[in-house]
Amino acid sequence: MRNQNIRNIAIIAHVDHGKTTLVDKIMHQCALFRENQQTGELILDNNDLERERGITILAKNVSVDYKGIKINIIDTPGHADFGGEVERVLNMSDGVLLLVDAFEGPMPQTRYVLSKAIALGKKPILVINKVDKENCRPEEVHESVFDLMFNLGANENQLNFPTVYGSAKRGWMGGDWKHPAEDVTYLIDEIIGHIPAPVIQEGTVQMQITSLDYSSYLGRVAIGRVTRGSISTGQQVMLMKRDGKQVKSKVKELYVFSGLGKMKVEKVECGDICAVLGVEGFDIGDTIADIENPEAMPPIHIDEPTMSMIFTTNTSPFFGKEGKHVTSQKIRERLYKELEKNLALRVEDTESPEKFNVFGRGILHLSVLIETMRREGYELSIGNPRVLIKEINGQKHEPVEILTIDAPEEVAGKCIELVTQRKGDLLVMEPKGDMMHIEFEIPSRGLIGLRTLVLNTTAGEAIMAHRFKEYQPVRGEIPSRINGTILAKETGRATAYSMDKLTDRGKFFIEPGVDVYEGQIIGEYSKSGDLVVNVVQAKQLTNFRASGTDDKSTLPPPIKMSLEESMEYIQEDEYVEVTPLSIRLRKIHLTENERKRYANKALSM
Repeated sequence: MRNQNIRNIAIIAHVDHGKTTLVDKIMHQCALFRENQQTGELILDNNDLERERGITILAKNVSVDYKGIKINIIDTPGHADFGGEVERVLNMSDGVLLLVDAFEGPMPQTRYVLSKAIALGKKPILVINKVDKENCRPEEVHESVFDLMFNLGANENQLNFPTVYGSAKRGWMGGDWKHPAEDVTYLIDEIIGHIPAPVIQEGTVQMQITSLDYSSYLGRVAIGRVTRGSISTGQQVMLMKRDGKQVKSKVKELYVFSGLGKMKVEKVECGDICAVLGVEGFDIGDTIADIENPEAMPPIHIDEPTMSMIFTTNTSPFFGKEGKHVTSQKIRERLYKELEKNLALRVEDTESPEKFNVFGRGILHLSVLIETMRREGYELSIGNPRVLIKEINGQKHEPVEILTIDAPEEVAGKCIELVTQRKGDLLVMEPKGDMMHIEFEIPSRGLIGLRTLVLNTTAGEAIMAHRFKEYQPVRGEIPSRINGTILAKETGRATAYSMDKLTDRGKFFIEPGVDVYEGQIIGEYSKSGDLVVNVVQAKQLTNFRASGTDDKSTLPPPIKMSLEESMEYIQEDEYVEVTPLSIRLRKIHLTENERKRYANKALSM
């Protein structure tokens, strides 16, 4: 028996293929807002970081009513680094909406999430978006999606998927891309017609916690789908922990999703997604079960981390000037709090009480955590990213990823050269519109710092994406940064006078008038090795005038690096100093004597 009044659907798409925009349009179609209500765009990307980067990081739930049927829409992240979010969310849905760009076609992350959905047996609906774009190719994209699903081992029912064409930005979806429709009702009818309704399983209550919410007023809230029986307010339940422990608990309040918010209810039937209050000490993956006959559901499997970084307290001379939370205790508390909801993350204490080893799924995954902490007022230093090496059958193995680059034809050769230098193997090279589509197999180590090089080589025209494939035997040395750095000799304020004399030595990362300290990296040296310079020396003023002494200083604009670029840029003996107001690069050992001592120590070992 099925609950015909509910449909649960997850949206899968690559970064920036328009899924959040489509959800906005579905919400407007189902009259979720008053006529005069100001909503803005990308209603679901409500986190500042998500709006700035234009990507979805956290999976979110929205519910709309259409012709008396409740549709729970779950927005999922499109980036493989947030795969931990995606896998949990798919457990709540009965089908997926696969959203693909009419020009770009299925991308690596689409493939990653789709493989998870197909393995779980979810029914897909294909939505080919942005068909109003010039040089779009909907028919070819449809073929490539079919081939992709076939290669991923989809069954006959999954391969017999309905296809919807449209433009989410212009607010229409229809059965034929050449004839634009009026609105998105065609898509909503397809969802109701093709996505199976949830099966009603009779028996005692069973609900797996797949995500959590936190409110300062209510505390921690468990979110999940009722897979068997029903759950009511005031009910005594048993919390089944992942490690086999059982904890008695009581449901204080129940909420179901209604629109963008939650609505309080007394009872939730099988198949609906709800939020439970009152259950204490739960983790994601635990099961809320019957108090007398508790049965746990199989735990959620999450992919292992592939990268680690050292998080430590800020020890620079500017310590505590810009941040509120600066002690190791505060940083430790914040990292362990993040573990509650960020399943793909791991934190380990090290021998030093001020250093923590943080493991994640990639640079983006870790940089989003660092950026969030920075905005909350934390001040910390971060070491360079390291790839996790595993030992399999006595041989060292490292993570290998599939990298795709879409670049203009004239620079494709340069891109291939850059990737092969980093132990990448060329798999595919084919034209795609006026771009060249190239695919490689490359160790994760080779990806660190590669994006900056590729963007510089292609003048910013290349589009890069990568996804984890498997562990393979270690491929040997990979060349790291060739150029050395320019270091500040003493603490003070940088002057244009000093910097002007040094422009031929390399490129600067700072502007005149910025405070610097000894050991801070202020630029990139044009040769290898490090160059220590005095940039705080001001011009000596005298009463004498002579031609040629008053040259105007004309400095080229400094190189400004984002947090991810800084993380990829640094090497073993360097840190990124992150504060709420600045991102600085520095040497771990600030004085030249210290650096020499440690260099000699390393040589003698």
